[in-house]
Amino acid sequence: MKLVRNYLFTTIVSVAIVVLSTIPIPENPPLGDVPLIDKWVHFVMYAGLSLVMWVDRVWMGKKAQTKPFLLMAFLFPAVLGGLMELVQAYLTTCRSGDWIDFEADVVGALLGLICCILLDRLWGEKILARK
Repeated sequence: MKLVRNYLFTTIVSVAIVVLSTIPIPENPPLGDVPLIDKWVHFVMYAGLSLVMWVDRVWMGKKAQTKPFLLMAFLFPAVLGGLMELVQAYLTTCRSGDWIDFEADVVGALLGLICCILLDRLWGEKILARK
């Protein structure tokens, strides 16, 4: 429970990703004419999840430039993305799992990790100094 409380925004975003990954997609989505929109959505969701993990970490007053945290900031979104593809493939009737979606999840998590490192180098110490 402490983990959920400490990473509240991460928990909220993770639950939102699970819900969005399992509900039916509308017949004519608003951005349906954008090429590869589904892959972009996956990329943004999982990059955003990594970034939210950084925000939670700094919000707690802890340094994010540690190997265990950086590993988790990549692995948690990547593993969640893989699990969601399996859930879509085997546990839903309205969605289908896709390896390319999983690749977009992993690339998004990797970009999110890179952004976490850059944000921490730019603002991490300044934010922690104010706490």
